[in-house]
Amino acid sequence: MTRSFASTMTLGHRMPTPQPHHCRTGFRATTLVAAALICLASIACFQPRIALAAEHPNVVIMLADDQGWGDLSVHGNTNLSTPNIDSLATDGVLFDRFYVCPVCAPTRAEFLTGRYYARTGVRGVSTGQERINPDEVTIADIFKQAGYATGAFGKWHNGSQFPYHPNARGFEEYYGFTSGHWGHYFDPMLEHNNEITRGKGYITDDLTTHAMEFMESNHKQGKPFFCYLPYNTPHSPMQVPDEYFDKVANRPLKMHNRNPKQEDMPHLRAALAMCENIDWNVGRVLKKLDELSIAEDTIVIYFSDNGPNGWRWNGGMKGRKGSIDEGGIRVPMLMRWPGHIVQGKTIKPIAGAVDLLPTLTELASVSFSPKKPLDGRSLVPLLSGETPQWDDRMLISYQPPRGGKGKTPEPRVSVRNQRFRMDAAGKLYDITADPGQDTDVSKRHPDVVREMKQTADQYVQELGDLVKPDERPFPVGEAPITLLPARDGVEHGSVQRSGRAPNCSYFTHWVGAPNDAITWDIEVSETATFDVEIFYTCAADDVGAEFQLDFGDAKLTGKVTQAHDPPAYGAEADRTPNRGSESYVKDFKPMHVGKITLAKGRGPLKLSAIKVPGDEVMEVRLLRLSKQK
Repeated sequence: MTRSFASTMTLGHRMPTPQPHHCRTGFRATTLVAAALICLASIACFQPRIALAAEHPNVVIMLADDQGWGDLSVHGNTNLSTPNIDSLATDGVLFDRFYVCPVCAPTRAEFLTGRYYARTGVRGVSTGQERINPDEVTIADIFKQAGYATGAFGKWHNGSQFPYHPNARGFEEYYGFTSGHWGHYFDPMLEHNNEITRGKGYITDDLTTHAMEFMESNHKQGKPFFCYLPYNTPHSPMQVPDEYFDKVANRPLKMHNRNPKQEDMPHLRAALAMCENIDWNVGRVLKKLDELSIAEDTIVIYFSDNGPNGWRWNGGMKGRKGSIDEGGIRVPMLMRWPGHIVQGKTIKPIAGAVDLLPTLTELASVSFSPKKPLDGRSLVPLLSGETPQWDDRMLISYQPPRGGKGKTPEPRVSVRNQRFRMDAAGKLYDITADPGQDTDVSKRHPDVVREMKQTADQYVQELGDLVKPDERPFPVGEAPITLLPARDGVEHGSVQRSGRAPNCSYFTHWVGAPNDAITWDIEVSETATFDVEIFYTCAADDVGAEFQLDFGDAKLTGKVTQAHDPPAYGAEADRTPNRGSESYVKDFKPMHVGKITLAKGRGPLKLSAIKVPGDEVMEVRLLRLSKQK
């Protein structure tokens, strides 16, 4: 018998009879080959277990950002009301224990590829660490190849430049932002198919509107659609329309965290309001499917990317976002397909995001030949009214080494099966009876501890080295337009970021000291000429600053000739007095600089000052490089 594992959710621990799409990955190279052969063979011979309403049903996946397991009324939380999301459990199934990664980008990578995030190239959540390697096949690639219209609307968080951009990963239509955080949720700067645009209204409402338009348009054309709606709430900043916040501002709250003293009440109430706004938008999607008379032809899934982003009621579980304990990675998961999967059933076996690709491809009768073994397991047998043969499995939560001063960095690994969870310290908990991880039962079950430790050690041995510092450059020239945001750059000298978190930041305090510079580590795919624009701000007293952009022997000089000094904003919409790491935003203006020919190859693209007549050169949000024909 060969063990199998995953970063946060893995395939069956024992599975003597291969099932459709149930690709198993073990620790040895020979097992990897065998797993691939099993996967290919099973795909070739599978027969759908569930009758299809149409040849290919539509698919809608809604993904919340930082919504905990406890942030739904269907799970017993009386602090909020989420009737539309709850209805998916009534009309479909609710997964009792569904696991993801402790932070955003890894979960998205596992959903999109059906593979452990450590395999996909994802190492973190910003500065390029969130990118999925170009050689990975995404679920959108698969459905697009099968003839589906594919669209994504929201927070991508798996790469910004081509070939990492969603338009290069199987999504024909994209509207949203590719970063991990965003600084303002009302009329924000977004992008539409790699072109910068301006959102309209509250971001969650706007994303939903675009998704519904995509669904309706393709339905009218008679084309099945695969619609991915990755929301970015209730992630900070804690901004939500008045009509939702006012409902909860003075609402009596009866449900509290296991340690109520940790609760930040303004943050908590804002999160509840944001979850109720998400619920309203889920209701809009479901209503649209009814209006188009395609509810029975559409698979709908709702889940979240990690545990809650604040201390609030979460079923007594230990941990929150960023933790590999139960509360950090157990999330809501609901699915419906009226008339085709069982209704009103709670799925008890553990499962996770990595399972969704093999599950959806089987449900939709979309066959494919994976180039690499999948780590997910099709959940189709659990979706019928019958009791399936379902073997127990081990799920692994992994975070790369994090060492403090004077400490040796060690990876953090947690392993669980249906009953037990072993934490990063090697303590064992009967998680079904003890979700708070309060009582260590390792001495009572030494065999379980031994097996789980061996699984954890083998996982780290095989995949641990893959989650390492990211040295990949940012591609330039793979598409007609390349956007290089401040997030992907590096500040030098006196230059500073506008916020601690890079994702929605801009560069400021560029005073023109000798060592001041802004660089991007880029790789130009082929020698070409690019038209350069800088999205900037500049005070009137600083107009006249001269600067240079260079790459290798190529140089382009420019001069700031117009003042553009808008105020930073965002604080007026925040529901919490302390914004945390998020940067406030400004309305940056594009400044045309000129043309530069960049030679094929890798190196630093550098912005430096030539002349600084005032206090600063300018503030920089991003570069836009347009490839000339």
